[in-house]
Amino acid sequence: MSYRMQRMPRAARRLLVTGAAASSALLTPLPAADALEARPRDGDRLVVTVRDAGGGADGTYEVRCRPSSGSHPDPAGACAAVERNTRWGQDAFAPVPRGAVCTMQYGGPATARVTGTWAGRPVDATFDRRDGCAIARWDRFVPLLPEAGSVRARVS
Repeated sequence: MSYRMQRMPRAARRLLVTGAAASSALLTPLPAADALEARPRDGDRLVVTVRDAGGGADGTYEVRCRPSSGSHPDPAGACAAVERNTRWGQDAFAPVPRGAVCTMQYGGPATARVTGTWAGRPVDATFDRRDGCAIARWDRFVPLLPEAGSVRARVS
């Protein structure tokens, strides 16, 4: 340690060393953004079970994203629906908040359960159409979830 460093107060020396370490960390090269995008997101796999939706849409199917595949009738559309509802730091599959004011309308007996992993996080979400909020939440995920009463969304 130089004479000049020895004469500095201890707090000033600590600050100088910490600042040097932080500067070094900032100069460390990071991977290119496109390299991060090219990396497959292992685990983006959802299993959807639909009951009482009508129109032949009941059943269980799997969806994998990037690239889109699985037993879902429209895997690319299903992945796009989930991606559209994904926000940084928020649960894309979060239930309707308690105390939400919802219209008193009934969207039918359809129910769905979505399990698996999305964006590295576990998913275990249930959906129904018991009121206006639940109907809107369901509809945001079409075509991952079938349109109520839709023949188009058949599952095997």
